[in-house]
Amino acid sequence: MAEENKKENGGMMKVAGFIVDKRNLIFLIFVILTVFSAVSRNWVEVENDLTFYLPDDSETKQGLTLMDDEFVTFGTAKVMLANITYDDAKTLADKVSEIKGVQSLTFDDTAQHYANSSALFDITFDYPEDDEQCVKKLDDVKEALSGQDIFISSTIGQDDSVTIANEMKVIIVIVAIVVVSVLILTSETFAEVPVLIITFLSAAIINMGTNYMCGKISFISNSVTIVLQLALSVDYAIIYCNRYKVEHRTLSIRDAAVVALSKAIPEICASSLTTIGGLVAMMFMKFKIGGDMGLCLIKSIFFSLFSVFLLMPGLLILFGNAMDKTKHRSFVPKINFVGRWDYFSRFVVPPVFLVLVIVAYGFSSDCPYAYGMSSIETPLHNETQIAQQMIDDTFESTNMVALVVPGHDSEKEGKLLAELETYDEVDSTLGLANVEAMGGYMLTDRLTPRQFSELLDIDYEVAELLYGAYAVDGAAYGKIVGGLSNYSVALIDMFMFLYDEVQEGYVTLDDELMDTLDNAYIQMSAAKKQLRGENYDRMLVYLTLPESGDKTYEFLDKIHEIADKYYPDDTDDIYVVGNSTNEYDFKKSFAEDNVVVSVLSILIVLVVLLGTFKSVGMPILLIIVIQGSIWINFAVPTIIDSPLFFLSYLIVSSIQMGANIDYAIVISSRFLEVKDTMPKRDAIIDTLNFAFPTIITSGSMMAAAGILIGQMTSNAAIVGIGQSLGRGTIISIFIVMFILPQLLLIGERIIDKTSFSVKNPIPRHESTGRKVVVSGIVRGEIHGTINGVVNAVVDGDVDLSVISGNVRDADSGDTVSEAPKRITGAVVESTANETDDSPEGGEE
Repeated sequence: MAEENKKENGGMMKVAGFIVDKRNLIFLIFVILTVFSAVSRNWVEVENDLTFYLPDDSETKQGLTLMDDEFVTFGTAKVMLANITYDDAKTLADKVSEIKGVQSLTFDDTAQHYANSSALFDITFDYPEDDEQCVKKLDDVKEALSGQDIFISSTIGQDDSVTIANEMKVIIVIVAIVVVSVLILTSETFAEVPVLIITFLSAAIINMGTNYMCGKISFISNSVTIVLQLALSVDYAIIYCNRYKVEHRTLSIRDAAVVALSKAIPEICASSLTTIGGLVAMMFMKFKIGGDMGLCLIKSIFFSLFSVFLLMPGLLILFGNAMDKTKHRSFVPKINFVGRWDYFSRFVVPPVFLVLVIVAYGFSSDCPYAYGMSSIETPLHNETQIAQQMIDDTFESTNMVALVVPGHDSEKEGKLLAELETYDEVDSTLGLANVEAMGGYMLTDRLTPRQFSELLDIDYEVAELLYGAYAVDGAAYGKIVGGLSNYSVALIDMFMFLYDEVQEGYVTLDDELMDTLDNAYIQMSAAKKQLRGENYDRMLVYLTLPESGDKTYEFLDKIHEIADKYYPDDTDDIYVVGNSTNEYDFKKSFAEDNVVVSVLSILIVLVVLLGTFKSVGMPILLIIVIQGSIWINFAVPTIIDSPLFFLSYLIVSSIQMGANIDYAIVISSRFLEVKDTMPKRDAIIDTLNFAFPTIITSGSMMAAAGILIGQMTSNAAIVGIGQSLGRGTIISIFIVMFILPQLLLIGERIIDKTSFSVKNPIPRHESTGRKVVVSGIVRGEIHGTINGVVNAVVDGDVDLSVISGNVRDADSGDTVSEAPKRITGAVVESTANETDDSPEGGEE
């Protein structure tokens, strides 16, 4: 092994040597971790509800928490029967109503429940929606309706993570085929492909197996992380593998793995910083889904790094001989024509790009973001979506929000509901204060003993005794002293009290009255559980507005304004909760998160680039290029008028800024290396030929992964991420190949003048696999055949033929060999005075 390597990378060489020599132990550790992770991946708790990640101070988050504590939400289902007569539907409705556990079933001959030879049953079960009994009873309903064309829309038993997981299995298989195909086409040996695949799979499995340590992860992170991990980190393994192949030209398999690792570790770590920086920006979002995805993806990158640094060296040694035997020519073509075009158009393309970026910024600012999934058409539809679409196409869709107010002031609630119903935006309302019980009375109407006795057709004396017992039970002794004739009690409360008294045996009613009481109790009890809590009341407001849209969001504020009039001292305790409110909170969160993610990702990446290029001009140039590609990417939904789920922008813009910028870094770094060693035209051609294999390998994988995710899943959030990522990656590749080179050519002087590092006056040249002519004073290493005039001190191994001149020992000055003779040795001083008239140079 060359002494120069040891001097330059002493510490890193020791680390690399230790890793390579302990490869069997590392293999064992990775096998244990992989087996453990394959089991522990099933321990992960997946959260399907995006509202879980809303900020704690958001109205939706607070309202949902309050409703969980105060009220019971019974399981419900909308069941549509297609191609059925009304009479047959009525018969089936009666049959389903008799199922034990079905609390109520609403069906009539109105357009809301029967239209176009289709019937719609609104079913409510006796159990909370998260109770397993609801699932069983829904299965009973399906069995009762077997043989019919039924479509069911319900959240009961619905697990989006399972549906998405099944879809992702297909996507992963196809992505794997694409990845293997790309690796084969861009590889130099067939045996390097299994090395890369094993390295990635181990990192992916370990990452999935450690997700349970996060406590709970979102269905988005659980589904797309493995594909994004491949797209984001495959470069690391490719960089190390390419380094190994270069070193192995002159070194043994073991030494090549060590030297390559010592050089690859700092290079790969630097490459990963921009990606990690973009993901870190996501973790500062108020919408906590950003932190969830950011953490999962950053963790995946760390495990990818560990797999490359620890596992892959041993795999290279294990497959080293096979790699030597399976070499093949590169299938990646040279793209000289692109370089020539870029040089030719260097004065035209930059101003055109500037105009394009400005226009794209305008369009992207008007991007039609969607804050709910119902307005987004996905390429694939699952069973639930198909059922919901059938119901929406046949019957009028409803948009319901819950209005939660403090206390139990029925009079205020009645007035509030009445005022809300005066608005065109409100179809109907439902609350204890406006639900008719019997005899024209509402549930919360207060009745005297006389009125109650007339309602139930019982003796006044019995009613008076009942009211007296109620007063005693509530410690309202003053009512008894003052006389019970004017004592009034809410109808629902008196019915509930009477039922309890009958059950205790204190009151006896005839059979007919008992049946009336039983039916009333069931309905009132259910209503009370759903609409009256310990400290709050809940009212339901059915809107004529769609779930999404500014008009809907504006009317939500109007509901607050109206409610505040009736509860001026409790405005902070009034909540409006529903799908529309969820979306409104998403919109509010996005307004802030958009700025945070954009600014932070740019700043973090800018700092990394400043350290990489030690120039102010270059980082700014690269940021403009990638930010321009982001604006162009998100101008597309505006142009084609296609709604985009807001979360897709936040995630993909971070990934584009953090990961796609690596393509620009590869091109820029190479151009800076060669621009002073050859004409600018040749420099840009050389740069693109050098960078193209890396860009096309990584870029094609990321683009393919994004496109497949965007076309083969039914979840709108994931569809948006996939489509935007695939489209954005293709745009980024095009820009760095066909626009960035021109910017580098005309911006070279600015880059040099804004450099804050001491410029190395000695140019450095590196090339692989081609002949070059070396003329001048040089210092470095040459691995290959040299043919020419040499007057130099060689520190290292020598194996050459002395055609003329001599070779002397550098320390003693003694002549080691004179021409014509072939010599081998260690440290020598070589002087040659004659050679062929036309030296060809050598291979470096």
